[in-house]
Amino acid sequence: MEPDALEDRVSELLSALTLAEKISLMSGDGPLIAGTREMSRRYNARPIIAGALGRLKIAGIRFTDGPRGVVMYHSTAFPSPMARAATFDPRLEERIGDAIGVEARTQGANLFAGVCINLLRHPAWGRAQETYGEDGHLLGEMGAALIRGSQRHVMACVKHFAANSMENSRLWLDVRVDERDLHDIYLPHFRRCVDEGVVGVMSAYNLVNGSPCGHHHRLLTEVLKGDWGFDGFVMSDFTWGVRNARAAANGGMDLEMPFRWRFRALPRLVARGRVPVARIDDAARRLLRAQVRHEGRGEPERYRPEVVAGGEHRALARDAAAMSVVLLRNEVAPLPDGAEPTPVLPIPGDATTSIAVIGWLAAEPNLGDLGSSQVHPPSVVTVLHGLVTAGERHGVVVRYHDGRDVAAAEELAARCDVALVVAGSSHRDEGEWIITDGGDRSSLRLRPADEELIGAVAAANRRTAVLLMGGSAFVTDRWHDRVPALAMVWYPGMEGGHGVADVIFGERPPGGRLPCTWPASTNELPPFRRFARRITYGPLHGYRMMEAKHQRPAFRFGFGLGYTTIERGTPDVVVEADGDARVATITMMLTNTGSRPGVEVIQAYVPEVLGSHDGALLTLRGFLRVDLEPGQTVEARLSVALGADTRVVSVGLSSDPDDLHELTVVAPR
Repeated sequence: MEPDALEDRVSELLSALTLAEKISLMSGDGPLIAGTREMSRRYNARPIIAGALGRLKIAGIRFTDGPRGVVMYHSTAFPSPMARAATFDPRLEERIGDAIGVEARTQGANLFAGVCINLLRHPAWGRAQETYGEDGHLLGEMGAALIRGSQRHVMACVKHFAANSMENSRLWLDVRVDERDLHDIYLPHFRRCVDEGVVGVMSAYNLVNGSPCGHHHRLLTEVLKGDWGFDGFVMSDFTWGVRNARAAANGGMDLEMPFRWRFRALPRLVARGRVPVARIDDAARRLLRAQVRHEGRGEPERYRPEVVAGGEHRALARDAAAMSVVLLRNEVAPLPDGAEPTPVLPIPGDATTSIAVIGWLAAEPNLGDLGSSQVHPPSVVTVLHGLVTAGERHGVVVRYHDGRDVAAAEELAARCDVALVVAGSSHRDEGEWIITDGGDRSSLRLRPADEELIGAVAAANRRTAVLLMGGSAFVTDRWHDRVPALAMVWYPGMEGGHGVADVIFGERPPGGRLPCTWPASTNELPPFRRFARRITYGPLHGYRMMEAKHQRPAFRFGFGLGYTTIERGTPDVVVEADGDARVATITMMLTNTGSRPGVEVIQAYVPEVLGSHDGALLTLRGFLRVDLEPGQTVEARLSVALGADTRVVSVGLSSDPDDLHELTVVAPR
């Protein structure tokens, strides 16, 4: 619909509403007590409806949560967003967004509220799995891709605005942050998603500089709706996102979810002049505009029940799981028959007859936390099941032990050709905090029992690989030098077992790269206290903190290994004007000189001064995933927006300053 026609239609609807009806648009429709009881039994089992008005055939907002997939009913569970971020592939994320949008629309929703782009400032954050990592550029590009895909079919909502990255204290935490740090570090990825056209923005529970985010006039009205020109609607995080009706409405909150609670006071507040009628009209207009804008969008022929968790979407979930695997270590180790030693991974089917799979997580349907992002797929392929199935294809026997008896696990490892230890985290250790489960992590290390198990298995079998599951970084330096192979497989989704096995057996390359820095035990990290009431968010975290503090982490942001050798040519750069801006186009020839498919992720970093830190630090400003078949040569082309004062761009395969190739993009003045 053309903009003028859109606004005319919205004005027509608005003029037909009574004040009471306008206010009714601004809250969830369900009964507060009964609805809360229903959600306590199973959250978001069906669409959560807000502002439906049958008199004018206004369907209202019909909410489904995410971001691992549609939370309602029995939908496709994709790998966690952190896993998908490891693919460094916005094209894949757009395809996943399209699939989620189709499943949401098919099952009665018109809003997907699963675009989570909060910045990972500390790897202990319990909900790290729901976002795309520590870098704002990666967050913005992956979030924008999910929006593009899902908004072909439904409205999308981005969350949680803003500075939300601690779980246990999220309801009361006051984040103190310098205005420069807020705007340079914690907001740009939200601006990117607004520019992409996202329809909804969900506020966070926490406070920013003393004001609850759901009431924050500076953030919601001045920055989001004013400076950025956002014409969609602001929705509260559920139940506790609005503490005071007057403050929230006047601050810029348009929709209280999931039920009318605090906003029950709006009629009285409007009657007394404490909330202007103009603010009610603005909120109603925004909610109506969003719905009218998305009327008629979509592809009706695709909205069939059988598509939900059907073959096409399962295959996509499997692809995503395989593409997200990050190979962190892969040393040469002896083969059992005395043949020439080879890297432990992929498992050489022609020289392997038996594999020991050890660890209880291997047999666990480990999809991630059990909070608001939980998806209920009709089935889950565990890592163990995937490895057994792949072993059958390759003529390899897979034997399993849960690892609780270390001596028995050690004995099994000793009599098999290869040992795979599966360890890491589950919903018990991290995620949305649900009293006994989830929450922020108390340690970045594995459980002591898991570290003991890894050491024992590695001592018993020199061809041992550790597969880690989880939502963020681990500190592995007590044991990673004792195992020849190490891979991160994240929370890999309902088809994750097949996807992981595809990589372990060499049917797919390990193409993932770390979207977050894995610190060494000696590294300094940002302040983090699980039950803090107040905390200061500074300008440094992740790979920029490593550079500023001259620290070397265990594994760098952007790092990952492969199974093949890729020859890289010398990069070249051409700078062109794009209006008032400049764009650098970087080209590099890549040749796969090995015998297996491979992946390269070209990364471009620009030295930038951000926030209150006074030194220029390398900052990701562009990336490109390139898939190469054996013998294939590809010219990789990557465009990077440049600041007015940018003089150099550094290109490489991770954030390691020592391994980046510096390119001059303009002659010095």
